[in-house]
Amino acid sequence: MLRLDSHPSGQHFLHIPGPSPVPARILRAISYQTIDHRGPEFGQLGLKVLEGIKQIFRTQHPVVIYPASGTGAWEAALVNTLSPGDLVLMYETGHFASLWRKLADRLGLQTEFISFPGIEGWRRGVDPERIAARLREDTQHRIKAVCVVHNETSTGVVSDIAAVRRAIDAAGHPALLMVDAVSGLGSAEYRHDDWGVDVTIAGSQKGLMLPPGLGFNAISPKALEASRQARLPKAFWAWDEYIEMNRSGYWPTTPATNLLYGLHEAIDMILGEGLDNVLARHRRLGAACRAAIEAWGLENLCLDPAQVSPVSTAVLLPEAYDADGLRRLILDRYNLSLGTGLGKVKGRVFRIGHLGDCNALTLLAALSGCEMGMRAFGVPLKASGVVAAQDCLQ
Repeated sequence: MLRLDSHPSGQHFLHIPGPSPVPARILRAISYQTIDHRGPEFGQLGLKVLEGIKQIFRTQHPVVIYPASGTGAWEAALVNTLSPGDLVLMYETGHFASLWRKLADRLGLQTEFISFPGIEGWRRGVDPERIAARLREDTQHRIKAVCVVHNETSTGVVSDIAAVRRAIDAAGHPALLMVDAVSGLGSAEYRHDDWGVDVTIAGSQKGLMLPPGLGFNAISPKALEASRQARLPKAFWAWDEYIEMNRSGYWPTTPATNLLYGLHEAIDMILGEGLDNVLARHRRLGAACRAAIEAWGLENLCLDPAQVSPVSTAVLLPEAYDADGLRRLILDRYNLSLGTGLGKVKGRVFRIGHLGDCNALTLLAALSGCEMGMRAFGVPLKASGVVAAQDCLQ
């Protein structure tokens, strides 16, 4: 029989950049008895979470919640707004931007990728001027959407979404702006309405502190209007049925009732702490993590201090050291899970997640495990990163 939850004594330290640790309060809520999703009690729950999630996205417009992963929410954003053969401009900032492009290709869209050789493009965020220049060339307005990733967890890089919106407007281009905020929502500053985003994609398993299984689309009026002319096939993903049923708190298909219990609790926790306070906590933890890397004498994959992520940090090891081998040693010895390098940086980096249900002491424990593991693995370190992080957090 498969043994689950059979970690060694003490707490298992989950410090991958998502799924993030699920607080006990949310786990208890998820364990409530499932109710009739067509009954009056569910309608009250539905209205509460649909209104509450708008505050996290900072929007006054509809947010559709799917029983799906972030990948499903990617697909929903595209099929609801675009038609077969439409041209989409995408920007390579890391592994997840590349996966979104692959999904768009499989849907029959034409994709144009602003990309870079090697890992160069993975060390910085989106350059809005490159987007503006390409849109100015598109005098026939063939490009129907610009798709970018807000917080790229594969690299620990954040892009300036408001600047991307300004670039699109400066080019006088009507393209929709779609943003992957799967890892940034609830942990990094994000403003769907103020930044002029047309579709924001998110998932439950990162800053919202839930298990995987809920995908989100926040929808602008412009995107909703585009959906009325879009011709890509859709049934399960169709916004119109969701929005209509959501008016009374219900779903057109069977919802993930127990995850919605957890979402209700997560929203209550985030708004109870105060969203601005939650974001400030993540910024402090990110700064402490970077202080540790600097003290160790190692390199942050993100090169631009203005683009560093408050959600996760990718640590670039010297070429002679296998990051995955280091991760295995740390897991075996210290019961600490770190994120693997993905795509172009596989084996070159390990990633430290500091998001969701994380505080100063949990981060310090993770950094301690990293430091002991690197010393055991033979990675040369200049000084104690744990002490540097303590100084930062004090």
